[in-house]
Amino acid sequence: MSHPFTPVASVPVDLATARVHEEGWQSWSPSGSYALGDAPYRPTNANWATVCYRPGHTVPAGTFQGEGLLALAPTGEDGPIWLFVAADPTGEVPSIRLVVRDGRAEVSADGKVDHWTYLGPGGIQGALADWADSLGLTAPRPAPTVWCSWYEYFTSVTEDDIHENLRAMDTLDLPIDVVQIDDGYQKALGDWLTLSGRFHSREGIAEAIRARGRRAGIWTAPFLVDPASTLAAEHPEWLVRDEDGGLTHGGRNWGHDLYVLDTTHPEAAAYLTEVFTTLRAEGYDYFKVDFLYAGALDGVRHASVDALTAYRQGIELIRDAIGPDAYLLGCGAPILPSIGLFDAMRVSPDTAPHRRPEADDYSQPGQDPAEFTGVGRQWQHGRLWVNDPDCLMARPAVETRERWAAHVEATGGLMASSDRLLSLDAWGVDTTRRLLSKGTAKDTEAEGAPE
Repeated sequence: MSHPFTPVASVPVDLATARVHEEGWQSWSPSGSYALGDAPYRPTNANWATVCYRPGHTVPAGTFQGEGLLALAPTGEDGPIWLFVAADPTGEVPSIRLVVRDGRAEVSADGKVDHWTYLGPGGIQGALADWADSLGLTAPRPAPTVWCSWYEYFTSVTEDDIHENLRAMDTLDLPIDVVQIDDGYQKALGDWLTLSGRFHSREGIAEAIRARGRRAGIWTAPFLVDPASTLAAEHPEWLVRDEDGGLTHGGRNWGHDLYVLDTTHPEAAAYLTEVFTTLRAEGYDYFKVDFLYAGALDGVRHASVDALTAYRQGIELIRDAIGPDAYLLGCGAPILPSIGLFDAMRVSPDTAPHRRPEADDYSQPGQDPAEFTGVGRQWQHGRLWVNDPDCLMARPAVETRERWAAHVEATGGLMASSDRLLSLDAWGVDTTRRLLSKGTAKDTEAEGAPE
């Protein structure tokens, strides 16, 4: 249910020096600061509006909009900063709009927003960090270092690929704590305990990883369901519906229009618990849970709860299943509603072997959008969670690999490699070893954005 926008504040601005920070809805939504004359990044097609932005919250032309969080530096970064923040950021996330009229920033919101002026150091990043500090969260645990299969093998990863890279880690003497199997081991989204033809035994792979002194990690997209899955065929009652009784559209990806798992349905919740308790029992203790936006999509669920309550309950169910000692990394997740739930969080769109995103949409994979939003969310690191800037790719085929490695290093967040390790040249091996050696254990104190 949408609410009307009502005025919150009117602030005089210097048109030449003022800046506005928009906080995007989820991991992949563009987030960062703009001059008043800039055109903020917006979705370039309807599917990406669902999968990467906040569905149903379109932004009029000439308007800045933060989802639950917006900051204004009316005279520039050296002056006072105005913060506009959801009064209940994990329960209700209003859209906050800013338009400039006659030399004033007119701020409005479609829900309850608190606002105040920050006079401390660090500009917009300093103000956002100060707000995060005020939440009083426990400092996040240091992240392990990771090797991830995704950016080399994508959905074609095989069991042999994992074994090859396990051997290469020893040969190259790389300080990798976790070997994380990404998308491709499962038969279909939703059928998480059924293997694809490229894998023989999840438990066997975990055992092989642990035998080499490393930890086993695994990827899931727990709230998405492939229409071709056994789950969708046998349990349509486990899926979120729209108001007309049809299935809620979870966006299109992997060549399919996707469904959404209703984690408020007792049997669906029991199934999800079974998935994660099974994976944990098989030896996995690092979990990357992805495409989490789906759990917060509006729809008709078994229980009469709002979408954000259903989302948080779904993540809490996963945490209960894997236990407090397992490491939980969120991705594609609504940012403010995730506060207090994760050890680490992807804070940007996917990186890629190339710089520019498709259609210049800054929610799409590419080094440019990953850097823009990763820098814009640096204030979250060490306060809300350990920031995941996405994986290092250091192989020769990666465009501007030196610049991307510098960005990953500057964030101070989760360090993960995602190359076929035997494809690395001398620079790639040295850079991978050096960044992994830094890890996050050296510093989980939050820092501002790199200057």
